[in-house]
Amino acid sequence: MRSKKFILLVIFIVLLLSQIPFAYRRYKLRRLNAAIQQLQSQRTQQQINGFTEYKGVVHVHSFLGGHSSGTFAEIISAAQANQLQFVIMTEHTEKDFDTAAMTLQGVHGGVLFINGNEVSAENGDRSLVLPGDVSIAAYPEEFKNWDAARINGVEVYNVFTNARRINPVVAFFDVLWSQRSYPDLIFALYLQRPDESLKKWDQALTRARSTATAGNDAHANIGVSLKDSSGKTLLGIQLDPYATSFRLVRLHVLIEQGKTLDATSLMEAVRAGHCFIGFDFLDDTSGFVFEADGKLQGDEVALKPETRLRVRSPVPGRIVIFKDGAIWNEESGIGTKEIAITERGVYRAEVYLPQLGNLPWIISNPIYVR
Repeated sequence: MRSKKFILLVIFIVLLLSQIPFAYRRYKLRRLNAAIQQLQSQRTQQQINGFTEYKGVVHVHSFLGGHSSGTFAEIISAAQANQLQFVIMTEHTEKDFDTAAMTLQGVHGGVLFINGNEVSAENGDRSLVLPGDVSIAAYPEEFKNWDAARINGVEVYNVFTNARRINPVVAFFDVLWSQRSYPDLIFALYLQRPDESLKKWDQALTRARSTATAGNDAHANIGVSLKDSSGKTLLGIQLDPYATSFRLVRLHVLIEQGKTLDATSLMEAVRAGHCFIGFDFLDDTSGFVFEADGKLQGDEVALKPETRLRVRSPVPGRIVIFKDGAIWNEESGIGTKEIAITERGVYRAEVYLPQLGNLPWIISNPIYVR
């Protein structure tokens, strides 16, 4: 009997000790949350003359096409809760019916919805096919046929791709310790710069202009639940509800003032590269500016003696400027960077927040200096 009690005591102590790292990770999230609150007090209001900024999410699935049981009502409610202006739906295709035609489109609850599909080629390449003849290479790390594919965008970051690197045991205990208090910030424990996808995009930029987007890949299909015969949930926990997925990463789009936000103006701006990626769960990235000689990211600029790049971050951070895929200039602790351009090339910017552990925060689209 004593030996059994001793064994149980040892097991209890081992289990207790095993939770120390997760208690510490929760403590780190509490400190991160406090740092974010302090960071928000340093924001400066920015705007680009002649343009209005809209924020939304790309790569969203509903019950259509399988892989998800998420309803339209849940998606609309989550978009409203996140104060999004647009949501780009990318339903999986079905053999017998058109899921793009059946999904959310138009304005619902004050939010603009764009109807599209996630399409798989015979070789396994997947792309997001959207209105306005916009095609975005999804999961670029796995994409093969870059030369033959007629694409005008690359999904350089995908939440699901990032999540696949997570150890499920570690994630389980992180959820137990931190889900209730920090449902969004848990993601900060796993956030990684998408090195390989950005490399693929930089290579694609050497061949043709291409817009970078981020994929929320929202399915609302991870969790455990008990339902009755009608499908009503009686008990359960949802680990990736749309409301949380829509906070993690967003696409911020710039549309000319005077133009109405609609399917045409939105897709024109995305195709032109007048947009940037923001990891808004860390802090709202609205107000980021990347321009040259009055031109926006996504535009071409003629090289002149006075050509200058300008980067303005909503809060001070580490600004890194890339030229043709390689780091060209970087500086920490600044909110504004202006630098002369003396060579032609493809320039883009990234912003990091050392205050939050040097996490990636903003990825711009390029300016093409010809």
